[in-house]
Amino acid sequence: MSLELTDVTLTYPDGDGRLTALDAVSLAVPAGSMTAVIGPSGSGKSSLLAVAATLITPDSGRVVIDGTDTAGRSRAELTALRRKSIGTVFQQPNLLPSLTAAEQLQVMAHLDGRSPRKARSRALELLAAVGLADRADRRPHQLSGGQRQRVNIARALMNEPAVLLVDEPTSALDHERGAAVLDLLTTLTHQRATATVLVTHDRAHLDAVDEVAEVRDGRLNSRLGSRT
Repeated sequence: MSLELTDVTLTYPDGDGRLTALDAVSLAVPAGSMTAVIGPSGSGKSSLLAVAATLITPDSGRVVIDGTDTAGRSRAELTALRRKSIGTVFQQPNLLPSLTAAEQLQVMAHLDGRSPRKARSRALELLAAVGLADRADRRPHQLSGGQRQRVNIARALMNEPAVLLVDEPTSALDHERGAAVLDLLTTLTHQRATATVLVTHDRAHLDAVDEVAEVRDGRLNSRLGSRT
């Protein structure tokens, strides 16, 4: 498994007590598969994603990323792990307005210490994979909403992560563009062997994913079947 959460519990201060955001949650996502996590607002989906991204340390339980147990790791070690092994697709692309599509990706490689020539080559390869080979030198204002989200996805894959975490990627898109983005994520997950977790409110395209898990009141109550 590239991503494993085992008996993860996470609480927050709430007045004189503690509010349970995640209650003994276990989730295993193998390489090359996508699991959609659904549930109402406030159910714990965002907390699950934050724990999987190693941005929040749970009260208890194990988080294993690409074979690395995150328990006891320093902040610097977790930062390095995120840079090497985790790609995140945010709800909003948050592209830098002054950079071209290719440059948005090249920045990620620069942070990882890669050579500019190799970074440019990989950026162009990924933009071609998401259908934007002819938009590599366009800036965000020259791209549609769906195209900006595709750049967002390509950027998350720039450092060849083992785990891909995706937060509501279709929330700002219409039905047709949302379906195209989900199809693209599914294809890239299988082609690039990432363990992908998709947090979504959109139940319209769940047949495109490999497995669906539902979070309610901090508990992973059920698996709702799979594509296969």
